[in-house]
Amino acid sequence: MSKALEVGDNIEVEIGPIAHGGHFIARHNGQVVFVRHAITYEKVIVEITSVSSKLARGDAIKILKPSPDRIKESCEYAVPGGCGGCDFQHIKISAQRELKRIVIKDQFSHIGKVEVNPEIINVEPKNGLNWRTRFDFAVSNNGRAGLYSPRTKNVVEIDHCMIATKVINDSGIFERKWKGKDRIRVSSSSADEKNISRAGRNISGPPLLHETVGDYLYEISPESFWQGHKNAPTTLINAALDLMDLNIGDKVCDLYGGVGLFTMGISEIIGENGYVYLVESDDYATKDARKIFKNHKNVLVRKGRVEKELPLVDSVDVILLDPPRNGAGSLVVDQMVSKKPRTIVYVSCDPASLARDTKLLLENNYSLDKIIAIDLFPMTHHIECVAKFKQTTNLPKKSG
Repeated sequence: MSKALEVGDNIEVEIGPIAHGGHFIARHNGQVVFVRHAITYEKVIVEITSVSSKLARGDAIKILKPSPDRIKESCEYAVPGGCGGCDFQHIKISAQRELKRIVIKDQFSHIGKVEVNPEIINVEPKNGLNWRTRFDFAVSNNGRAGLYSPRTKNVVEIDHCMIATKVINDSGIFERKWKGKDRIRVSSSSADEKNISRAGRNISGPPLLHETVGDYLYEISPESFWQGHKNAPTTLINAALDLMDLNIGDKVCDLYGGVGLFTMGISEIIGENGYVYLVESDDYATKDARKIFKNHKNVLVRKGRVEKELPLVDSVDVILLDPPRNGAGSLVVDQMVSKKPRTIVYVSCDPASLARDTKLLLENNYSLDKIIAIDLFPMTHHIECVAKFKQTTNLPKKSG
């Protein structure tokens, strides 16, 4: 009988397919091993970092047979034992995107029970670096800013981040010694403003950040959610509005709407005879949204959980939703389809929860009309998807 794997063991394996979560699947004596810092078809030496009853995890510490898609990491911290901010710095950017397409297809096939092959949209900068505008940095025992090592609470101290904007790297937080354990939130805006805060307390920079997206201006708190990629707001607005097929006078719900990134464009298209219900539960975001839309008579900001506020809306022509990573879920999906909108556009940062909710929508007389994927998280395993669902019939809801 083969000896069970233990933490610290070094094993030789051939790397199998990509899995959702930034790791690859390998097998050793019949045991599943999730491996970071590897690529499919490579032969590597893996150091085991954790073991459970179902599987083991490890890092590829020596590459015996490299993939042609392997490159040298841009960052000294994106290595075994380093920080967990990036998953794919050792992989060509074009290959990263193809791996993400595979993950989306697999999640939809296995969870959603539907076959998709999404277009992957590239976003500047094409090299996948210097794009991230929002960070929550941890503080080490030495009082230095850093990021957590994967699946641990170990803080890896850093003095720069290759995917952060220049404003964040030049902010001085890495040179400073910090007291306490509260995370350090650092934000940069499209106006190159910089804000540093901790536990909701402003340390430096303007208390409100100014974000310009096309012709729209948003004044937001650093504590409010805003898309992390510097080019994400424009890209997502264009994609969502294109798929929504809005008409003048439409009644629209913007669910999990944040400060109203999408609401701004929607409100202009539908005109004064339409209206937008922006539903958001976060205190900071709803406060910002109410200020942003105080002069927009066709926008109503509702503070509360979607499952509490959506039933209060009478009629809806189109629904846009941009939920957190765990998705909408069966209750919200049931509430949405009960309104019988002609179109639902779903913005998702997690293909697994999107696939699950897609299955629910398909079971309730909606068809998946289109899905695109936008690489808003290069060097990481994350991917943004935008899916369009169309009402197919007025038949009664299927049981089950």
